[in-house]
Amino acid sequence: MRRAGAIVTLEGVIAVGAAIWMVIRELMGHKEDFISGYGTAAWFAILGGGVLAGGVALLTGRRWGRAIAVVAQILLLPVAFALMTDSNLPLIGTPLLVILVAALVCLFSPSAMKWFAAAYEIDPPADDVDTAPPSRKSPVKKKKRS
Repeated sequence: MRRAGAIVTLEGVIAVGAAIWMVIRELMGHKEDFISGYGTAAWFAILGGGVLAGGVALLTGRRWGRAIAVVAQILLLPVAFALMTDSNLPLIGTPLLVILVAALVCLFSPSAMKWFAAAYEIDPPADDVDTAPPSRKSPVKKKKRS
C-alpha cells in the first residue's frame, strides 16, 4: 500500500503543481479565448488536492485513502489512452498508463487486499465463551426473598 500511496501522492503533487503553474501563467498575462486559466487551475487544485490527501492517507496507513486512489486511477485511464491515440502524445500517455496500471496493481495486490480487509475482520470467539445458540426456554424468574 505504501508504493501505491507514493504513486498517488506524486500524482496529487503534480496536479497541484499544474494548478499553481496555471495561476502563475494567467497572472503573467497569458490569455486563452476558449479556456479560463483560473477556472482550470481551481479544478486541478481541488481534484489534485483530493488525490494528494488520498495518497498521504495511504502513506500513513489510513484505509479511506484507498477509495480515492482507486477512483483517481480509473478516471485517469481514458486520459492516458486519449493522450496515446487521439492527442498523438504517446510520450506522455504511455508512461502515464504504465504508472496507472502499476498503482492499480499495488492497490489490488493480495497483501493490499488483506490489509484493507483487516479492518472488517471479526475476532474469533475466545475458548472460554459458550458459542452455543441461546435456548428457547423462557427466562427463569427469581423468587423474592421474604
